Amino acid sequence: MDTHLHHDITPHKEEHLKSSETLRDIVIGMSDGLTVPFALAAGLSGAVDNTSVIVIAGIAEIAAGSIAMGLGGYLAGKTEQDHYNSEEKREYYEVDNLRYREIEETKEFFASIGLSKELQDKATEEIARDKKQWVDFMMKYELGLDKPDPKRARKSALNIGLSYIVGGLVPLSPYFFVSSPLDGLKISLLVTLICLFVFGYFKSKMTGVSAWMGALRVMLIGAAAAGAAFGVAKLFEG
Repeated sequence: MDTHLHHDITPHKEEHLKSSETLRDIVIGMSDGLTVPFALAAGLSGAVDNTSVIVIAGIAEIAAGSIAMGLGGYLAGKTEQDHYNSEEKREYYEVDNLRYREIEETKEFFASIGLSKELQDKATEEIARDKKQWVDFMMKYELGLDKPDPKRARKSALNIGLSYIVGGLVPLSPYFFVSSPLDGLKISLLVTLICLFVFGYFKSKMTGVSAWMGALRVMLIGAAAAGAAFGVAKLFEG
């Protein structure tokens, strides 16, 4: 019966973890994608009188930003994978060469969850029969490490990069349809602030904080970034 429960619960947990990682990637990409190109477009709107310049600069920034953000996600995923592999190699070494110490550490874990001395010995003896099972157990419960998805780095890079592109096109898109940078800025301001508010609302709902306050905070940060960029451009223009 215990085995049946184990097989029912584990896939659900893995699905939940993968879903959380994907959402985290989207949040990272969208957050910067909505804010950075928005600030750039706002700043250029205060310095140039041609929307073509803003569009070209915006597209260049989105391309560079999505690559940079995606690369950051890839490196973070690779670092997590490399760290896990390094710790796993060390655990195998300790199981082979420091078996007595590993047995004591395993017993200590079972003691910490309230098992009697007899059950500690039996559980440790049982789990130590299979080296891989033992190492996996120590990785999870001694070090608190879950085995990362080997494709995680590539998925993270793709999720963050695409999310950045989608987010960046929101503030830039109005400039495709108007000839005046200030007209484009007005539309971009309205559209982007609405998107930032909605994005902040759902982001806050996922993280368990006040949704309305979180939405307002994200929107104000975006507005402040755009306002600062516009003001600096006007200052240097003057």
